[in-house]
Amino acid sequence: MAAARRAAAGDPRAGFRRAAEPSPAVPQGLIRAARKSGQLNLSGRNLGEVPQHVWRINLDTPEEAHQNLSFGAADRWWEQTDLTKLILASNKLQCLSEDVKLLPALTVLDVHDNQLTSLPSALGQLENLQKLDVSHNKLKGIPEELMQLSHLKSLLLHHNELSCLPDGFGQLVNLEELDLSNNHLTDIPTSFALLINLVRLNLACNQLKNLPADISAMKSLRQLDCTKNYLETVPSKLATMASLEQLYLRKNKLRSLPEFPSCKLLKELHAGENQIEILNAENLKHLNSLSVLELRDNKIKSVPDEIALLQKLERLDLANNDISRLPYTLGNLPQLKFLALEGNPLRTIRRDLLQKGTQELLKYLRSKIQDDVTNPNEEPPVTAMTLPSESRVNMHAITSLKLLEYSEKQAAVIPDEMFNAVGSNPVATVNFSKNQLSEVPPRIVELKDSLCDVNLGFNKISSVSLELCVLHKLTHLDIRNNFLTSLPEEMEALTRLQVINLSFNRFKVFPSVLYRILALETVLLGNNQVGSVDPLQLKKLDRLGTLDLQNNDLLQVPPELGNCETLRTLLLEGNPFRTPRAAILAKGTAAVLEYLRSRIPA
Repeated sequence: MAAARRAAAGDPRAGFRRAAEPSPAVPQGLIRAARKSGQLNLSGRNLGEVPQHVWRINLDTPEEAHQNLSFGAADRWWEQTDLTKLILASNKLQCLSEDVKLLPALTVLDVHDNQLTSLPSALGQLENLQKLDVSHNKLKGIPEELMQLSHLKSLLLHHNELSCLPDGFGQLVNLEELDLSNNHLTDIPTSFALLINLVRLNLACNQLKNLPADISAMKSLRQLDCTKNYLETVPSKLATMASLEQLYLRKNKLRSLPEFPSCKLLKELHAGENQIEILNAENLKHLNSLSVLELRDNKIKSVPDEIALLQKLERLDLANNDISRLPYTLGNLPQLKFLALEGNPLRTIRRDLLQKGTQELLKYLRSKIQDDVTNPNEEPPVTAMTLPSESRVNMHAITSLKLLEYSEKQAAVIPDEMFNAVGSNPVATVNFSKNQLSEVPPRIVELKDSLCDVNLGFNKISSVSLELCVLHKLTHLDIRNNFLTSLPEEMEALTRLQVINLSFNRFKVFPSVLYRILALETVLLGNNQVGSVDPLQLKKLDRLGTLDLQNNDLLQVPPELGNCETLRTLLLEGNPFRTPRAAILAKGTAAVLEYLRSRIPA
């Protein structure tokens, strides 16, 4: 109550309110529900600061205790649950109070997408914390006290302004996921070697010139992303990381690849946009599990015959190099589904053949193996060189992959040259994600006869235009992380739509038009503010297999939802409802549906 009075002190309207009324940004009903569920979602509420009564949620006697003297079973406020999950994402917070220490039971704290410049040292006292998301802020440093969080499993620090890390980072021994991408880091503490449980490490988009050799001690590491740094070499010890499955080294300054004698599990190696000149047999021959090898935009002059040892290879991208001839044995790779060679001065392969696709190319290479045996000394004919495109439009992607991509450009509009380049080519996939788009690009309507998959995620779109509603072949639509509050009824025309991702928007109600798109198989609506769902309408979606309603404002789950028996995955965690309890949710979808059916009034 005192907190509410303090908050009102600087407010000119304060005299017109009851003194005890809390800040309108956090409804009292949410606080009450959080005392019962142990979870509080305050994302996307324009909060400039966290109200004091949120930090004191488990300390102060609730307001209803003073008002309600006849307690029913539902009102026993003294039986409250400690807060374990607090989501403050997508607000306008510039700092976090040291009072965060008043919530010692927290296991999840999510404050991504705010304006934080520092973190309180009191975070180090949250000894139960397992997941901390402070990504997309303006952090310049991390308090040493954070290194005391010995139970932390996931630490997300991407998209900040960090230039260095505490030396004691290795104390976070239980860490399994660490994302430091899109910062200003110039080096990595050697204590990283102690993170022996780390599975995923993302260092992309920093200013690293080298990696410490000790990183090889991370024996559990499966995914390492070092894209877009200034690496000139990779420590040879990296090759001893036996668990490594995915290695991203794109957009660096590498002149050669390391040898990988121990990386028997490596499935993906991405090293495009470097300065690699030589590809050796030693680089390749141990990579028995490799399915993706991406080396586009380098200076590679030849490909060794040993590439034929990569029997599990499915994608090989050698576009825009200096390769003049290929080993014909490439044609024998049994799993190869995608081979990109454009932009190389190939002498042995006609240009028109390159445009016919991977299978025709492999068939040609296999036919030449036989010719090689009969005419071993024949000079290959000189044909037109294929040169890389000068434009920023990737014509190969449009013609061969049927993909129109313009993502991660921070663009407010999609340039006309992108749409002009399509011409009469049928485009099946559009990726305009991670820009600053405020509307659906109007010219997308030109692709309506072929477009199946649209990704507009991570933009600033506040409404879906009618242009999108005429894409009658659309099967997949991703508009996550935008500013949507509703969908137009005209979307009913998208009769083939199977998957829609609306996570991290601002929906307060379940969009009613979705109930009428009968082809839907997956609806992802997590991290919104949806307050209710209509189970009778939902049951009409007889192909719906996945429904994600995590981290919304559902105060109750209608028992009739149990009759939606096509659901294989129903995600409800992080809502303020009391039942089903967490123990039932943890048993999985079948158990939740069965429980809900048992609650339907006879």
